[in-house]
Amino acid sequence: MAKKSTIQTEKVNIHIVEWLKNYANNAKANGFVIGISGGVDSAVTSTLCAQTGLQVLCVEMPIHQAPNQVLRGREHIDQLKKRFPNVLDVKTDLTDTFEAFKSAVPTTKDSTKVNLSLANTRARLRMTSLYYLAGIHGLLVAGTGNKVEDFGVGFYTKYGDGGVDLSPIADLMKSDVYALGEFLTIPESILTAAPTDGLFGDNRTDEDQLGASYDELEWAMLAAESGKTPADFIGREKSVFEIYKRLNTSNKHKMDPIPVCIIPKTLK
Repeated sequence: MAKKSTIQTEKVNIHIVEWLKNYANNAKANGFVIGISGGVDSAVTSTLCAQTGLQVLCVEMPIHQAPNQVLRGREHIDQLKKRFPNVLDVKTDLTDTFEAFKSAVPTTKDSTKVNLSLANTRARLRMTSLYYLAGIHGLLVAGTGNKVEDFGVGFYTKYGDGGVDLSPIADLMKSDVYALGEFLTIPESILTAAPTDGLFGDNRTDEDQLGASYDELEWAMLAAESGKTPADFIGREKSVFEIYKRLNTSNKHKMDPIPVCIIPKTLK
């Protein structure tokens, strides 16, 4: 099922960097602020932003974070700062803020709902922090979502990591992001790490949560776009396709514009 990326990495790199630079200049922004997770998407996005020559603020925002995720993020930031003089970094430990939030809100006996809501709360606290930093430094919040996450299965938190000013890599499949990451020489530890959203304070991977790998979901997304249905597949392919269709349907509320109730003119 795996699809090898066919993008022209050097040309794609130049295209995105120019797009970022033009957007920031038109917005009269000083540069970009990016949350660094230790994953490939944020590593690639921050490296693209760094190439614009504009200010780039990399932000670590641990909340009971797994140590290996913190170490990968730190390795990337250190490497990026050595390569680009316009890159700065700050660490904003949100663990106490998260714990204060937990103690301030009511709970329920349904631990599954509580844990998922708290996972999304982590993402929203981070979004709030990024916009705070963006506001005081005159920066744009750069999103790190790829095409499979943002437009395929909706694997992000609404108004969390989905709350951004611009999305540089959202038209790239995950395989494309990896190809670009290799071209940009981001740390090998990041390129080989299993993708994780890091929202539960443990080492569960994206595949654990989604039930399929990004290679599989990318295949399913392309199959769906070509008009395929579950009846066209058997075995694992059928299961993966059904997973994709279920997630795509259930997360439409994230991917579609916010519905607006239009009042008929006769009522105005």
